Amino acid sequence: MKKKLIAVLLVASMAASLVACGNKNAGTATEGANEAAPAEATTVNTDTTTLRLCLASEPDYLDPALNSAVDGACLAVNSFVGLYTYDENNNCVPALADGEPEVSEDGLTYTIKLKESKWSNGEELTAKDFVYSWNRAVAEETAADYAYMFAPIATNDDGTLQIEATDDYTLVVKLNAPCAYFYDLLAFPTFMPVYEADVEAANPDGTQPGAWAQEPGFVSNGAFTLTEWKHNESMVYEKNPNFYRADDVKLEKLEFMLSADDTAIYAAYNSGDIDFADSVPNDEIQSLLNSSEFHVIDTLGTYYVGFNVNSDLFKGLTADQASKMRKALSLLIDRQYIVDTVGQTGQVPADTFIPDGMADGNGGVFEADDFGYYDAKTTGAANVEEAKGLLEECGYSFEDDGNGGYKISPALEVTYMTNSGTGHEAIAQCIQQDWAVVGIDVKIETEDWNVFLEDRKAGKFDIAREGWIADFNDPINMLEMWLSNGGNNDMQLGKDASNSSAPSWKAYDEKIQEIYKTTDFAARVDLMREAEDMLMETNAVVPIYFYNDIYLQKANVTGIYTSLNQNKYFMYAEKSAN
Repeated sequence: MKKKLIAVLLVASMAASLVACGNKNAGTATEGANEAAPAEATTVNTDTTTLRLCLASEPDYLDPALNSAVDGACLAVNSFVGLYTYDENNNCVPALADGEPEVSEDGLTYTIKLKESKWSNGEELTAKDFVYSWNRAVAEETAADYAYMFAPIATNDDGTLQIEATDDYTLVVKLNAPCAYFYDLLAFPTFMPVYEADVEAANPDGTQPGAWAQEPGFVSNGAFTLTEWKHNESMVYEKNPNFYRADDVKLEKLEFMLSADDTAIYAAYNSGDIDFADSVPNDEIQSLLNSSEFHVIDTLGTYYVGFNVNSDLFKGLTADQASKMRKALSLLIDRQYIVDTVGQTGQVPADTFIPDGMADGNGGVFEADDFGYYDAKTTGAANVEEAKGLLEECGYSFEDDGNGGYKISPALEVTYMTNSGTGHEAIAQCIQQDWAVVGIDVKIETEDWNVFLEDRKAGKFDIAREGWIADFNDPINMLEMWLSNGGNNDMQLGKDASNSSAPSWKAYDEKIQEIYKTTDFAARVDLMREAEDMLMETNAVVPIYFYNDIYLQKANVTGIYTSLNQNKYFMYAEKSAN
């Protein structure tokens, strides 16, 4: 099928559930966007006490230690708060920390004074709550995907962290090496405190670490507490009078619509049933580009295709052949076409995994303008011959199919897995078409969000759509997730050392540990570049484009802001009556 025809079909059916991270060109529209007519004003809800929103469908986890999804993180930052947070200017600033910590001369010991604050049930929150929560997050039985983020903190022989509550409001933290992004870690949900009594009571045998936060009523310490939850339908959060900045919170409630149906979400927004929508149907984007209610903002992240390196798809191949096969499929993807016809809001085709504009931790930018692993704008049809050559090295042969494409022998059928959302499905269809040029038969398999997350994590897929929003502005966050024991290592790199078709991964694990330990920040940049080289050489991670973030927000709503890691902060929002 020709691309022009597919574009017509997609525009009629797609929705942009692929919103997220940013790059140097975020905020610009595609060519011709300025010709779009302004969208008509939408119905406004005048209840100034309640903000009605839709972020996504049913969240996977509300436990900040167990969550690894953007929607769950947004809920976490509005219902929990840690030692640091992000302000409306994207500055990382003290929250429960009482001013800047005292840092030892060698940069290894942080003494953090805490403000006096309370849990939502009125009990005092102390430094001991952080000691408990952080050690819980790294404990094996918790199985937190983000346990590796505590790597900069020194550990004791028993695996616990070298952190100590020297009194109720003083926390002392010892690091392995100076950490350029330590304050960003303190603002991340995994580092937020959880209420020990709730957690332990709900998990007496240690087999259900997240059970305490699966129903409304649990204790938290953020601006809002969860009071109602109709699973797969709605959630209600109410203002927490014990929040440390409760006087600055003007809203009484947050009401969340839980849905992945972009068309239904857009209809609810237009009718005034919700004030904020984190997804927009693709066929509406052009008409919305000039609307004051439509926002395109900077963020950091990469939309990519992921290959399970332990998939039977590569059975019988050497590790080098398997990498060449994945590279061939990468070269066939027309990224510019995806950006122009599906993204439509100025996304940039990606030629690296670490996104454009990310800081290098040494005062510079990690990815220079002229740096890249390939020319992302000329992939697709221009690379058919190179891709065929790589596949031939893996034992495949080709003959002309008489329609401008090829037949592949032996026959090759692959399954591409994605979560529900017409935008993701549209990209899957573009890739399906690109790979069909060389005769590859692509089956698209769509799963509900929570099932999709678990299947990727467990390696129950061959090829899957992936996306990573940077948790903080440092390349290590895009690299440490691929540790062999990493909870976010969906590509299963290093998970099965006996698989001869998978890349050897011991050297990568060692490289990340070297990065953690170095005290020379300039040398650290070089080490991170080496680690990215190792990752990209596997071709298991195939970047498609660098994210930006789009959303709809009513004109009578102010005060919502978004961090570069796409967390939405609603606690200081206000609604006017008109």
